[in-house]
Amino acid sequence: MFATQLKIEEESLPFLLRAGRKLEPLTEAVSEVRDMIERRLYACGGILFRDFHLEGAEAFRSFAASFGHRLLAYEFGSTPRSQVSSGVYTSTEYPPHQSIPLHNEQAYTRDWPMKIWFYCERPAQEGGETPIADSRLIHRDMPAAIRNRFAEKGVMYVRNYGSGLDVDWRQVFGTESKAEVEAYCAAHSITCEWKDGDELRTRQVCQGTAVHPVTGEVVWFNQAHLFHVSSLAPDVRESLLDIVGDPLELPRNAFYGDGTPIDDETLTTVRGVLDRHKIVFPWQAGDVVMLDNMLTAHAREPFKGPRRVIVAMAQAHRLN
Repeated sequence: MFATQLKIEEESLPFLLRAGRKLEPLTEAVSEVRDMIERRLYACGGILFRDFHLEGAEAFRSFAASFGHRLLAYEFGSTPRSQVSSGVYTSTEYPPHQSIPLHNEQAYTRDWPMKIWFYCERPAQEGGETPIADSRLIHRDMPAAIRNRFAEKGVMYVRNYGSGLDVDWRQVFGTESKAEVEAYCAAHSITCEWKDGDELRTRQVCQGTAVHPVTGEVVWFNQAHLFHVSSLAPDVRESLLDIVGDPLELPRNAFYGDGTPIDDETLTTVRGVLDRHKIVFPWQAGDVVMLDNMLTAHAREPFKGPRRVIVAMAQAHRLN
């Protein structure tokens, strides 16, 4: 059995669980208190398992799968990842100097995992943390006018693949078959159109906020701030618009669900709220973080030196 170690506030994020004895196997220890972990996950949104023994990707896969849900494939992805084993992937493979803002996994779709795990096999020499934030508090702190607008209109994500400027559609959909892409889009309420030069455009209207199916709490749940053209550095934005000419032709962009533009100032405010709620903690080798993906957003800080954090996702949920 292992002892729980809490931060100053019992319901703080992340809730910290330490091994009660040296090199205690994580999967074995968790099996004894899984019900408590599920309750804490709904209350806090995230749990950090520390000082346990967990040896490599396969052990991590077994641990994540031990919660009773099939591990999910990374479908309709928006960032480059590599598969490590069945249901286990590298974290987003962006250059080390880049930060990844807070977001809920696949909140840019109408289908997402309810649970996500991160396993730190090797922390960076400097930086490389995986910040987290409470999506309930973000929703409450968002200015009412913005919160209501996103709740009422939702977000339309427009993506253009195959131009050499972003992830290729074959990688995103995991197939060479256009018919399979069209079938996937039809099944997931995605509008798709083939353009000249074997390029593809998709549009999907998704939620701006969402209600957790278990707790009933409302959360901020979209990735408009990541997809919108304002997420680009000014010089990159200008160069891309010079190349493609039309905001609809950018590799990715976000609009309100009715197709009207989202102004830059709104998303500046959104990013400010997200930043106010960011919680940063250092990785230690062997750490595992388990998040309720609707209740808790995650990010990535820039880093120096080798870093290896791998990811698993489970418990698919679909917006009706």
